[in-house]
Amino acid sequence: MADVASSTGSMIVVSNRLPFVLKRNALTQLLERKASAGGLVTAVAPVVIQSGGLWVGWPGIHLNNPNEPIPESDPNDKTPTAGLLSKKVVSVHINADVFDSYYNGCCNGTFWPLFHSMPDRALFSADNWKCYYDVNQLFADKTIEAFDKLIAEQGNSAGTPLIWIHDYHLMLAANWVRQVAEERDLRCKLGFFLHIPFPPWDIFRLFPWADEILQGMLGNDMVGFHIEDYCLNFVDCCQRRLGCRVDRKALLVEHGGRTVRVRPLPIGIPYDRFVQLASNAPKVMLTNQKIILGVDRLDYTKGLVHRLKAIETLFEKYPEHIEKATMLQISVPSRTDVKEYQDLKEEMDQLVGRINGRFTTYNWSPIRYIYGCVSQDELAAFYRDAAVALVTPLRDGMNLVAKEFVACQINEPPGVLIVSPFAGAGEMMHEALICNPYEINAAAEVIHRALTMPEDERTLRMNYLRRREKLHDVNYWMRSFLKAMGSLIDEDGDEVRPTTMQPVTMDDFDEYLAKYIGHTHKLALLLDYDGTLAPIAPHPDLAIMPEETKNVLERLSNMPDVYIAIISGRNVNNVKSMVGIEGITYAGSHGLEILHPDGSKFVHPMPVEFEDKVTELLKALQDQVCKDGAWVENKGALLTFHYRETPVQKREALVSRAQQMIVAAGFKAGAAHCALEAKPPVQWNKGRASIYILRTAFGVDWSERIRIIYAGDDVTDEDAMEALKGMAATFRVTSSHIVKTAAERRLPSTDSVLTMLKWVERHFSRREVRRDPESNLLYRRQSSSKTNGGLKTEMSYTPKAVTPEPL
Repeated sequence: MADVASSTGSMIVVSNRLPFVLKRNALTQLLERKASAGGLVTAVAPVVIQSGGLWVGWPGIHLNNPNEPIPESDPNDKTPTAGLLSKKVVSVHINADVFDSYYNGCCNGTFWPLFHSMPDRALFSADNWKCYYDVNQLFADKTIEAFDKLIAEQGNSAGTPLIWIHDYHLMLAANWVRQVAEERDLRCKLGFFLHIPFPPWDIFRLFPWADEILQGMLGNDMVGFHIEDYCLNFVDCCQRRLGCRVDRKALLVEHGGRTVRVRPLPIGIPYDRFVQLASNAPKVMLTNQKIILGVDRLDYTKGLVHRLKAIETLFEKYPEHIEKATMLQISVPSRTDVKEYQDLKEEMDQLVGRINGRFTTYNWSPIRYIYGCVSQDELAAFYRDAAVALVTPLRDGMNLVAKEFVACQINEPPGVLIVSPFAGAGEMMHEALICNPYEINAAAEVIHRALTMPEDERTLRMNYLRRREKLHDVNYWMRSFLKAMGSLIDEDGDEVRPTTMQPVTMDDFDEYLAKYIGHTHKLALLLDYDGTLAPIAPHPDLAIMPEETKNVLERLSNMPDVYIAIISGRNVNNVKSMVGIEGITYAGSHGLEILHPDGSKFVHPMPVEFEDKVTELLKALQDQVCKDGAWVENKGALLTFHYRETPVQKREALVSRAQQMIVAAGFKAGAAHCALEAKPPVQWNKGRASIYILRTAFGVDWSERIRIIYAGDDVTDEDAMEALKGMAATFRVTSSHIVKTAAERRLPSTDSVLTMLKWVERHFSRREVRRDPESNLLYRRQSSSKTNGGLKTEMSYTPKAVTPEPL
């Protein structure tokens, strides 16, 4: 067997199930460990044990006492998990009803069919989604618990810990792990691997909470899939659903200021172990007939009904195979309590009965059907002695049956492998015969070709297949994962693909903005201040806009075709003093007060009864919750409770109390960056303010005459992005936390906002002379030798301001 890969840091594996099953002894009533025999466990468990790591997962049983200790392995256990001590296992105990909604409801009722591109079978339930969300949060908590155990045992002596999260059951967990690790300054690497397909955009977008799933997966440093097609599907969804910057060639996604690597990591099998099983297994098929073998879990994704119909067509079209070939279909029971699976079993039973009834002779039946589990020794014998293996799923992540069959083909001459192009294995195993399971007649032709294939061709094809699977076994997969994470000891060469996205450049905006803005329209730039133009700071007075950003905005403000409004949560005088540019519009208190370029001011009327309440609430907050670094900012029309400097463990209680006080005083409580805002109960926000500003500046038909860019980083900016949806190019500056946004694109930082503004400047500086369609005035673009590259106009035209409608 190949050498076990070694990790530079201790590994914490997080999976839905532990690498063994707990069962209660009927006589002693004590828990016992039953080993799992899967390839994943075979490859991963030794690395966990060798690195002194831990395994987090559900124990496979609902315990009345969650603190009941997990037993050690049986002394005679020789499986890879035997060395995994119980103290190295962190059990996740879940309420039985919650587990049912999470596992059967969301994972198997929604994600399984959806990710296998069968959306008509998917059930979308908000209750099931909530349970999935809660269970993922619980797994994240337990992962941090495992992290703490590791630190307590090893300190910083074991390198950077590697946390490896597995499969569609836990797509959200990484985000919470990363959040806590960042808050506590814990260094770790986070990796994720999906064992099923990842669907294309048109399928994935059907899931109502698709953006949360993508952002959950992007909480990792590296996301692995079986094949490149799934990687490209994921990258495409990140761009189209989240508006992330992506690099399809390098398979990179930028999210929250981080670059996430996306990698194809095709899983393998313990090849040598299957060769050994095939060598030692006694003969179980005492017949001279050619065996056409199918081994599958009884699942609608496996194409079993299509396969039996192809066998029926084979005997119809090629009667020479009657009494010469037999189909042996082994169907392993699955989800027997689910009606859909019960219906499938019934359909299979009827179909087998009908085909056998049609073709059976005195000493032969066309189909031998086994519904049940088969031991690994028997399975290896079936693989070894089969003439043909049919691996024809309608959709499958990889399908290891194809690889196991190849490993067990030690007879001379060997058999023939038939693979569906819709399985991951179909992308990798080029020498197999490819068979589309939907084309029943063509499938029968392929089976006939396999049964009649000359020995030299069979040998040639199988030799290539065996050589590849021997090289790319499950240990190779393990090494590939560690290498992709930068955690492989004795790494033999660097990562082939780039691992970081290039910084945002002006060219990144060409495709998105150039076509939208065009060469004739005016542009309205609506920009938030904190977190958009100026980096977030511990105190509002320290949030200074970079000099370069200010210079670009000043030059843009002098361009007659560019209109600028800064819309902030600060009070209007404060935001004007922070920006310090004359001749542009300023909106403060989320648009409750607006200062126009001509000096006129709009203030949204405050209900009279709330004028005194602001003062009362301010005093109450100062007295009761302004402690441990928290403080209240008085913005006139609203108040902001800041808790950025409050220790993380004390925040929840303070924020909860402040929120109760704000609501009790009759104000709206709105979340901001490490802050809580108390807003008066008026129907006004950044969205309403944006439309008022545009109407005032450009007239009632503003939407037909201008193009708009809105950029913001806060929950309050979402109101404007929703209001301008379909009428503006919108950008959300996002952190690494899960952020749901109405924006079309995400930007990683205030630096990228500056780059976007530079792109706008370049675009408008290149414009040719044109005639304003609203007047007979000519605009001339004149090149300037000055460093500001500004625009010079012979005459400018500003539409007359429109008086606001009564509110």
